[in-house]
Amino acid sequence: MKRLAVFLLLVPLPLAAQDAPGAFDYYVLSLSWSPSWCATEGQGRDAAQCEPGRRVGFVVHGLWPQHERSWPDWCETRQRDPSHAESRGMEDIMGSAGLAWYQWKKHGRCSGLSGTDYYQATRKAAETVEIPPVLRLLPRDVRVEAAMVEEAFIDVNPGLTRDGITVTCDEGRLDEVRICLSRDLQPRACAADIRRDCRTRMLIETPG
Repeated sequence: MKRLAVFLLLVPLPLAAQDAPGAFDYYVLSLSWSPSWCATEGQGRDAAQCEPGRRVGFVVHGLWPQHERSWPDWCETRQRDPSHAESRGMEDIMGSAGLAWYQWKKHGRCSGLSGTDYYQATRKAAETVEIPPVLRLLPRDVRVEAAMVEEAFIDVNPGLTRDGITVTCDEGRLDEVRICLSRDLQPRACAADIRRDCRTRMLIETPG
């Protein structure tokens, strides 16, 4: 009996409960600053959002289900995948059908929604967030603190607070603005593991 008790303690518990579709607490809407992505990762990918003259600013990186601590990903679901046409239909807000499909596979399958409904939720989430005019109409490249970007978003989005938004950077450039939303897509505070603001002045390049 004693040996059995020790054995049971050593056997890892199944992870299915934590990564089950629909078992999450809130969403993170991640908005990627396209000029930074094009300057660092988009080179040589022939990405439409990086073409000269497109002037693409923020694009939706993804809508991510979150736990209060950590997050689920790569869930198995019985819900239907989105069609190729539906993925292509997300290009206007996500930049490419490939990104939309990848986000569905990694995050969307954990939402408990079908592919069609997940894309609709992603679009609805994006529509709830107003992009500050000052960031849409940059006259030149600037270097700013993360707090200034947060303040710009808070000024034009009622209900959004400093606890509900975080700004990340990569290689000294603005990377993403992440906004925490309830399951019904209302602003809410982010859990501690999401609040990771950039701690240095970052470059915000004008869309080309």
